[in-house]
Amino acid sequence: MHAYRTHTCGALRAADAGSQARLSGWVHSKRDHGGLLFIDLRDHYGITQCVFPAGSPAFTAADAARPESVITVTGQIVLREANTVNPRLPTGEIELRVADLVLQSAADVLPMQVAGEERFPEDIRLRYRFLDLRREKLHRNMVLRSNVITSVRRRMIEAGFLEYQTPILTASSPEGARDFLVPARLHPGKFYALPQAPQQFKQLLMVAGFDRYFQIAPCFRDEASRADRSPGEFYQLDFEMSYVTQEDVFNTIEPVIAGVFEEFAEGRGVTKPPFPRIPYDTAMLEFGSDKPDLRNPIRIADVTQQYAGSGFGLFARIAASGGIVRAIPAPGAGSQPRSFFDKLNDWAKAEGQGGLGYITYDAEGAKGPIARNLEADRAEAIRVACGLNPGDAVFFVAGKPDIAPKFAGTVRTRLAEELNLIEKGSFRFCWVTDFPMYELNEETGQIDFSHNPFSMPQGELEALNTQDPLTIKAYQYDIVCNGIELSSGAIRNHRPDIMIRAFEIAGYTAADVEARFGGMLNAFRYGAPPHGGSAPGIDRMVMLLADEPNIREVILFPLNQQGEDLLMGAPAEVPPARLKELSLKLDLPAPKPRVTGS
Repeated sequence: MHAYRTHTCGALRAADAGSQARLSGWVHSKRDHGGLLFIDLRDHYGITQCVFPAGSPAFTAADAARPESVITVTGQIVLREANTVNPRLPTGEIELRVADLVLQSAADVLPMQVAGEERFPEDIRLRYRFLDLRREKLHRNMVLRSNVITSVRRRMIEAGFLEYQTPILTASSPEGARDFLVPARLHPGKFYALPQAPQQFKQLLMVAGFDRYFQIAPCFRDEASRADRSPGEFYQLDFEMSYVTQEDVFNTIEPVIAGVFEEFAEGRGVTKPPFPRIPYDTAMLEFGSDKPDLRNPIRIADVTQQYAGSGFGLFARIAASGGIVRAIPAPGAGSQPRSFFDKLNDWAKAEGQGGLGYITYDAEGAKGPIARNLEADRAEAIRVACGLNPGDAVFFVAGKPDIAPKFAGTVRTRLAEELNLIEKGSFRFCWVTDFPMYELNEETGQIDFSHNPFSMPQGELEALNTQDPLTIKAYQYDIVCNGIELSSGAIRNHRPDIMIRAFEIAGYTAADVEARFGGMLNAFRYGAPPHGGSAPGIDRMVMLLADEPNIREVILFPLNQQGEDLLMGAPAEVPPARLKELSLKLDLPAPKPRVTGS
């Protein structure tokens, strides 16, 4: 018999009754029923109930073993009595009557329980992540993650892609976040950067003639944490293709993404390819976001013209001064009590807005404070523009064109939640296309890239030379699922002349471009194929499939919100000798003064 186990803790069934078995695992839970002691023994594969009769040689050792101690038990497999069968466990028809127990590793008193559903503070969970990962839900999430990656890899290979690994130590690149820098010991004063994405390398692979590349790529960005973004590092399905149009990229990756989600959806609906294509301008108008959640049926309408010159003075003045008015329909809300509308108005004020005006419609027409000051034909034009029926309502957001659309999107989400309109149990995908090539930096007033700087502008060099930069669209696109961005992608700029001009508009000289991107720029001078790709986030895909609201629940060893690894103690101070070896001196900020009471 094997030293540790003949079976796993999830393997035994009724057909095994009468035979001998040896199991090893963790003491999940214990129950003392007087003359019998029961231990649920757990390993990666499942749980088996083990029974120790009082007076048996193993009883004393079992009684002394704390939860989460590792033990090996040997005994006979027996059928449970009919009234003790546990249908929730695959092993629930049998139990192991233990004759021998070996304590492999004793557990100290636990800082957090593994068995049960008790919630613990995140700092405890992350400091003892090895215990947290033993818990059923989190353990299941990590198995799901592994299976998703396996499925992704298989589907990409079947689609004709080859997997390659790109460097981790590289040069800084303007991907939109801060780099993590690594001092170069052999080159004092110089630094490597950890890649924010393998962007330049995957494009160089296309120049090198590899045609279809992918990898499950680690990426590193020094940015703040949020529910759908882990600080420090993340993984993405990075891929690139040569001689492709935007539609070719869509048609290639859609079956991969849809197939993975269908494989692990467990009955939830998944958008069938082709995914809807939504231009950026339409997304901002109808959804108030470039990450539209298509489970929400509400569509925003622009009603600026309906209010321009109207009797409702506030919105008329906003329209006259170059502002906009957005209408957010609320199907069925016309029958809601006044308190419903007052609550939303108070919420809007708490969000920093002036309030949230509304109109309700019944069989007689428009009702409410705004309707009393608005011409009937204009109220009817709003009803038609929003597709409203008697019993519906509509809310309004008015203001500057760069602010009002986003808050209208927030209102759209809040209304769908309040009215229970969001489709349950589904994954709704879309592409957002035609992103602006440039945007205005609100802090500096300068023109910046709004998306990937290596994208091909629509209209190419002619557009860069003749159009207002803020009107230029790019061959850039995002995959969005349920309001979460899974990836950004683009058809790349593969021509040196277009690349230099594109960066020049964003404030870079030709010398800057040569200095920062000389490797890729030089490669383009030796014949570069048109190419494009994308990089769906693995972490976010698993987060959606696991139905987890926080991305840290699908990452093995995540950093906390402050970017700290509480388990390993990172980041940590470095000994002075090591700093000297790296030619570094610290210039730390002065400590903040302590505030004491009077």
